[in-house]
Amino acid sequence: MIKGIVIVNNSGKPRLVKFYQSVSGEERQQSVIRRVFQQVSNRPDSFCNYLEGSVPEWGNNIKLIYRHYATLYFVFAVDAQESDLGILDLIQVFVEALDKRFENVCELDLIFHSDRVHYILDEIVMGGMVLETNINSILQAINDQERMYKESMKKAGPSDSVDAISTKLGAGRN
Repeated sequence: MIKGIVIVNNSGKPRLVKFYQSVSGEERQQSVIRRVFQQVSNRPDSFCNYLEGSVPEWGNNIKLIYRHYATLYFVFAVDAQESDLGILDLIQVFVEALDKRFENVCELDLIFHSDRVHYILDEIVMGGMVLETNINSILQAINDQERMYKESMKKAGPSDSVDAISTKLGAGRN
């Protein structure tokens, strides 16, 4: 099971954080992010992309599987049952989906389009379990969502209230 996904830049600033196993309290969450970053950033790029780390909030048998692309570390914290190569492939699929969606994804895309990045991630992983690894299926779901969003915006006028938009879309308030 995937315990958490952390994307940090080379300075250790988090750009996307998603915990699938609860870490309560902002201070403890920041501690997890710092600990994960310290463990992966201290390794030379020539080393393998996985290590057995210790993240007390998730237990002792945690593997940190990561890829370092340009200025970003994509880190997946998983339990011992997950395949190292399978998770490396999953990271590759995630980055490819981001690349195709944002045309050469960069750190600023993660900052300014965090909602879209989370949607892409949710198409791939939900609740710590891998949902989809086929890049074409992921991109199709993303394109479908974008199309539905544009259609809903056409139905709603720029000055419509929330109630008017809900009624037009058939949702109405209960």
